[in-house]
This record gives sequence, C-alpha cells and structure tokens, in this order.
Amino acid sequence: MRTRVSRSLAFEAAHHLPWHAGKCQRLHGHHYRLEVTVEGPVNEHGVVIDFDDLAAVVERVVMDRYDHRLLNDVLDNPTAERIAQQVWKQLEAAGLDLVAVRLWETPQSMVELLAE
Repeated sequence: MRTRVSRSLAFEAAHHLPWHAGKCQRLHGHHYRLEVTVEGPVNEHGVVIDFDDLAAVVERVVMDRYDHRLLNDVLDNPTAERIAQQVWKQLEAAGLDLVAVRLWETPQSMVELLAE
C-alpha cells in the first residue's frame, strides 16, 4: 500500500515576464498556492510525516525564499513552471521524498510536477 501526504501553503509574490506579449510583461503580483505531496511508509506512530513537520520544511525552504518577494530577483524568467521546478529541487535537496508539487498562480491556473 502506498501512502501519500500533502500539505498546502500560500505566499504572495510579484513578477514580470519581459518576453510576454501581453499584460504579464508588466510588473504584477499573485497569491500563489503551493501543494507538496510526499510518499513513504507509515511509521510506528502511524504517519508518513507529521503535517506540521512537512509544513516546517516547506516554510524554511520555500516560503522564506519566495514570500513577499519580486521573483525576478530570485529566479531568471520566473514562470510558474520554472518556480515549481526550483521548488522541487530545493525540497528534494532538503530530504523530502516528493511525489508531486502543484503551484497555483491564480485560482484557475496551476502547474503540476510529478515524480517519474
């Protein structure tokens, strides 16, 4: 039996995409929602990972880097896809056994990365 645990957090950030032909070329902000999913065995306490422990890793690794920032200062060409890829790399380096990372740039628009 495979067991997955997800935690969702939100952050505020701004960016602009100079290459974009539309309004995204101008500086604008988003209320991003990030969902991180990990997988693993259920331990002796009955959990894969405590929800608070998962949130603490995401807060330390992701939120401290991206929340209330101009994303162009943090990442070149900060599209939702590139932000999600960076988040994956950073969380994986922090030791999480990732299955999925989902990043909503708007309530209607989301990028999803899945483990191969």
